[in-house]
Amino acid sequence: MTQACDTRTGLPPEIQHNALLQLLSNSLVLSHTAPYLSCCDVLNLAATSRAFRFLVYHTPQVFRRLELSNIKSAQFDIDAIDRGGEIWYNVQNDENLTEDDFYSGPLRGVFSNLRRLNILRDVQVLCLDGLSVTAELVHDILIDPAFSVRILSIRDVKNMNEGKLCGTLKYACRDSRPEGTPRLKGLYVFGSKDSAPGRMPASESRSPSLVSPTGLAASWNNRSQKALTAALAEEAEAWYARRGSQFAPHRIKAEWASTLVACAGIIAFDSVLCTGPRHFNSPAWGSVNIDALNAASGSPASASVPHFNVATHSLAGCASCGSAPEGWTVWGEDEFTSRRGASARRTSGSSTTNIGRFPLLAPPPMHSSSLEVAMCPTGQSVRTRVPYASRGKQQKAQFIPRCFDCIRDRYCAGCHRWWCESCYIGPFASSPGGHAGGHAAAADLVSNPSPDTNAASVNDGGGAIYKVRDGMCADGRCSLQQP
Repeated sequence: MTQACDTRTGLPPEIQHNALLQLLSNSLVLSHTAPYLSCCDVLNLAATSRAFRFLVYHTPQVFRRLELSNIKSAQFDIDAIDRGGEIWYNVQNDENLTEDDFYSGPLRGVFSNLRRLNILRDVQVLCLDGLSVTAELVHDILIDPAFSVRILSIRDVKNMNEGKLCGTLKYACRDSRPEGTPRLKGLYVFGSKDSAPGRMPASESRSPSLVSPTGLAASWNNRSQKALTAALAEEAEAWYARRGSQFAPHRIKAEWASTLVACAGIIAFDSVLCTGPRHFNSPAWGSVNIDALNAASGSPASASVPHFNVATHSLAGCASCGSAPEGWTVWGEDEFTSRRGASARRTSGSSTTNIGRFPLLAPPPMHSSSLEVAMCPTGQSVRTRVPYASRGKQQKAQFIPRCFDCIRDRYCAGCHRWWCESCYIGPFASSPGGHAGGHAAAADLVSNPSPDTNAASVNDGGGAIYKVRDGMCADGRCSLQQP
């Protein structure tokens, strides 16, 4: 009896089944394919036959990266499940159910199922963007031996107490922590969650046709085309290519600065500390007079200056001198990327004491759990050598990280030009009627101020000379470019 053939390929289903099995038996092909599939799709593949089940469950790389953002059972929407408030009312009367149990219940249920299937231990990159994630759940991910997560993404999550989360991270990175802990090395928390290129709608991913290997192969081809289209339409890469604000306004709370300081060299984040000369961690600390800066900008001399602050803006060089007092953050010209000596290693991984210098870049890596891969800019080598970069054979990826306090009245949001403290002290620095002591103090601000020949300044008629007013160039040339 002649076997029925697929009209698209002309091959019997058994031959197609074996061909796909042989293809995925190559661990390199399987490890590079699995991250583009949802957890449900991979489990559907394992359910097609014993051979596929053995292949999926006995290949650790299959679940090295796990994204739960699109899993229906992991969602938590109180408006959808409790319009009248009956469930929450019953929870309040249940003395055995804590607030954390209620809000993290869906995810804890998913983790329990994954632990039972011996999948959870293989997950090294975990994406929980947009889900209901509590600080207690992150604490469990940090300390529970069942987890081996090295890179965690919790952007745009719900029901998160950021104060508790900061306390959890500080405790995990304390000096008296057990050796080899925490296992977590990278945390995406400040940025916005990514779209899901190449993902199929939930209704399509549950289609019975995906149960067959033939249907899965056709869907993968469709997804690869969608992923390519989405990749071509992606915006410029954060920090190194996209200038200006990197996060939504007022997104980062003040306690995060001390958290980044406490986690320096242990856990990296998708932002870094501001390197402006107003902060203790800056290479240019002490090179400027803070009181003079405040006086020259019209602020009280006693204005509070935070010791540390999280960078929110990526800048190019100063419009006048082309650099900044603290210099550039350059990929490939630092100990972390050019030399990883044994004395700089930690027993729990390849992290060094300088990992806080570079931000994690979105999206989280697809095929690796390495911090170098997560931080490496597009077009750059993961382990760039200093001599190679300095010869000009590879264009340098560089930026200047600043917080808003360090670019206030110095940065134009329209054209992204800005002026550093050495080139532009402030509008009242040369004003005869400015703040008392402002002109005298500004004279001692820098020893050799750079001449400003690249931008026009505007005199307000009272002696104050502005380069930036209300966040735009004072000459009005960028009024139509403001986003």
